[in-house]
Amino acid sequence: MRDRWDSDAPGYLAEVRATGLAGELVSEVAPREGDIFLFKPRYSAFDSTPLAILLEQLRIERLLLAGTATEMCVTQTAIAARELGFKVTVLADCSATLDAELEEIALRCLERVVGVHIGRG
Repeated sequence: MRDRWDSDAPGYLAEVRATGLAGELVSEVAPREGDIFLFKPRYSAFDSTPLAILLEQLRIERLLLAGTATEMCVTQTAIAARELGFKVTVLADCSATLDAELEEIALRCLERVVGVHIGRG
């Protein structure tokens, strides 16, 4: 993905499928016709992307976040979203982690310090 900034979802997905990197999984979660597709080059989905502008244009107020590495990308995105004034819920049961202990620490911090709602179950 490095050096890819064109947001060509079909081209990028074809490349991923051709390399054999979890092609079946990619097909299941791939953007569909009409979906918006942005590359996320950093931990936070807001860092070096037009996401904040897009959400403002769509008049989005609340974000439901899920992803891989709760203690990294999800946490950084949640913090940035709160700093931008969004209401944020992290869907803890829909996220993955590399370290369960660090995930719990991150979730507690997000809830108690940052003001993020943590959705479970």
